[in-house]
Amino acid sequence: MSDTSGRAVAVVVDGYSAGNFYPPAFAELGVDLVHVQSTPELIPAMAPPQLSRYRENILGADEREWARRLRPYEPVCVVAGQESAVEPTDRLAEELRLPGNGTRLSTARRDKYEMVETLRRSGVRCARQFKSDSPRALARWAEHNDDYPVVVKPLSSAASDGVTICFDADEVATAAESVLASQNIFGTANTEILVQSYLAGTEYIVDTVSCDGHHYVCGVWEYEKTLLPSGDNIYNRDILADPSREPVPALIDYAHEVLDALDVRWGPAHAEIIMTEQGPALVEIGTRLNGNLDAGFHDVCLGHNQAALSALAYVSPETFLRRYTDRVYTKHQPAFVYNTPTELDGTVESVDQEVVDEIRGLESVHHAAVKVAAGGRIRPTTDLLTSSMRVFLTAPEESRLEADYEKVRSLKDSVYQLAEQHADGSA
Repeated sequence: MSDTSGRAVAVVVDGYSAGNFYPPAFAELGVDLVHVQSTPELIPAMAPPQLSRYRENILGADEREWARRLRPYEPVCVVAGQESAVEPTDRLAEELRLPGNGTRLSTARRDKYEMVETLRRSGVRCARQFKSDSPRALARWAEHNDDYPVVVKPLSSAASDGVTICFDADEVATAAESVLASQNIFGTANTEILVQSYLAGTEYIVDTVSCDGHHYVCGVWEYEKTLLPSGDNIYNRDILADPSREPVPALIDYAHEVLDALDVRWGPAHAEIIMTEQGPALVEIGTRLNGNLDAGFHDVCLGHNQAALSALAYVSPETFLRRYTDRVYTKHQPAFVYNTPTELDGTVESVDQEVVDEIRGLESVHHAAVKVAAGGRIRPTTDLLTSSMRVFLTAPEESRLEADYEKVRSLKDSVYQLAEQHADGSA
């Protein structure tokens, strides 16, 4: 290796949010990191990368320049720190001739329309769908199929951004117009909209890590959701599932079909799958870490975490394959991830630290993240981004876990004290 430190180097592209768990995971294996920031400014909608934990931060949108600057490090791998980094990561890994998923199906692993069409061509169960830049055309498709509800969503976003369940053509057109008039959470304009048949059933997360085409299922979580009158289907809890109980084995088999159809051979994947009456069907999959990853929390309830497993797969594939090839996780103890919904609407005057401390002091609470600071704006929850807190709970006994969850539910809105609203609507 040409670098004088003698330590191996890996590359993270846009290491936002859950990507911040990569530096300690690679460090544990004796590997340093270089960060690639694909935008001139940091993306404001996401928790920023902790750049002090990287040897260097390479700025700019020129991928050939990234490759030129990275070659002297002789990196062992390139990983995506978040969803919009998937395609540039695939291209960069291919340019540097490193293990990766390649570029042939890169778009299908990012664009939700191409993703589902690729499954259809492979004979994998999936939703019916149509895409267009015309709200009227989307509404006509929904009317022609006459099978409401339908789901309207951006082609390439995350965190349930812009996803709306619609019950008639007018709602389809309105939802599409709203998405077209906005940017996705990565700051990119929405130029086309996707409408899909509604998949009725319980939704699950299936998290995996792949190594040279072999897949390890590192967690399955049941989504508990609440459908609002607005059509927003908000997340409430992620509930850790027992891998031996139905429908988890069927979900795992289906997830393997999806991974193979999309040519996912290396690294993490986060799939959202609905168990319909006909069987599992994909909502979407991202070849990146679960956005609800908390390494310490997952180490307790699962015995490992997706970031550390991904680092191991790239740095020591022989070890990973020996320990995890084609296997499934063990549920060490019950666990929830609670994305707290709120109906609060206004400017936060203060955060009540005593209430926060009371929540954090509960026996089951591993970590509780306050998402709005004093002076910030809090709005009624419509998606993951507008939940007011994220609370990770795990305990050996289900009864203790449920009791602490109910306590958090009773306290969550007391965390925020809102400024008094004047007649003109100002704080």
